[in-house]
Amino acid sequence: MFAYKFRLYPSKQQEALLFLTFDLCRFTYNMLLEKLNSSRKVNRGEIQHSIVDLKKDFLELGLVYSKTLQYECYRLFSNLRSLAQLKRKGHKVGMLRFKGRNWFKTINYNQSGFKLEQKTTRYGKLHLSKIGAVDIRSHRITKGEIKQVTIKKEVNKWYAIIITGAKYRKQKGCGVIGLDVGVLNFIADSNGNTVASPLFLNQSFSKIQDAHRKLSKKKRGGNRRWKAKQQLAKLYNKVTNQRNDFFHKLTTKIVGENEFIVVEDLNVKKMVEKNNWNVRNFLDCSWATFIRMLECKAESAGAQLIRVSPRNTSKKCSKCGNIHEMPLHKRIYACECGLKINRDLNAAKNILAQGLGFAEKPVSFVEARSHTL
Repeated sequence: MFAYKFRLYPSKQQEALLFLTFDLCRFTYNMLLEKLNSSRKVNRGEIQHSIVDLKKDFLELGLVYSKTLQYECYRLFSNLRSLAQLKRKGHKVGMLRFKGRNWFKTINYNQSGFKLEQKTTRYGKLHLSKIGAVDIRSHRITKGEIKQVTIKKEVNKWYAIIITGAKYRKQKGCGVIGLDVGVLNFIADSNGNTVASPLFLNQSFSKIQDAHRKLSKKKRGGNRRWKAKQQLAKLYNKVTNQRNDFFHKLTTKIVGENEFIVVEDLNVKKMVEKNNWNVRNFLDCSWATFIRMLECKAESAGAQLIRVSPRNTSKKCSKCGNIHEMPLHKRIYACECGLKINRDLNAAKNILAQGLGFAEKPVSFVEARSHTL
């Protein structure tokens, strides 16, 4: 599957129809959830078929494309499965909640009800059933048959996420690399390279604080409070976009240069609990998102990515194997064997050495030695 994200420019009338569709889909979801809660035995087919009766009782549901309403049944049971998975993992979970106003930010057109016309590589029309032909800025020509279209509202902008049947392919390199992630250096690799942490949240933190203060002073339900919420959402959205752009460029570069990648299997939740004085920086780095994105691109390129235990990767000497205590403020690793190296680079070499032991494909001794010494 291949996903494209294009900007939409609906007219005022089309925007009103989209907001109405959001609200009617939310209403349908809540009605299906009520029926699910009142049923003694869960029967998905019966619950989905109840949409037909809902459309008879509430004629305004006829303003929404039928498959878009049916998707709310899929959304409901998808949420139910997510709760069940969390419960199996030992988390405390409750009941599914009814969705309040403005909770829905997406609607879906699955298999049909849409048509994309790309006049040029920048401008086109996206025909949506019950909505009309919406202007779209398609900066790329889509490949493959379109399977699904998701309409998403982000702050004051509209987007169309178009999923096609084309296969996502990246080009891999021929290198071998171990990656250590951190706060000062976002990554340090076993080749001796480092990338500084951008910490985008810290860059915008003062503006976000000001926006929170202004929001707290506005009267609930007022128009000024709504504007203050929009301004705050814009700031958070900017941070998210900056971070994703940084991750995409960095992961594409890593996969494009290497065919064997080793990273730490981090438990960020435990790290946050243990180092609660540095929580904001830990969460700002979003290591889990970075590694997940790297794993996805490595798989598409046919590269091998291995996760290894982070235990003692910073304490162990990459040359002789001795263990030394390394508090976070100590940035240089010095060993009795004569090795003196940046702690992050030392950890990256240990990560690679550990990963080579789990490699599915044999790596030549000369190549492995050149990257670990």
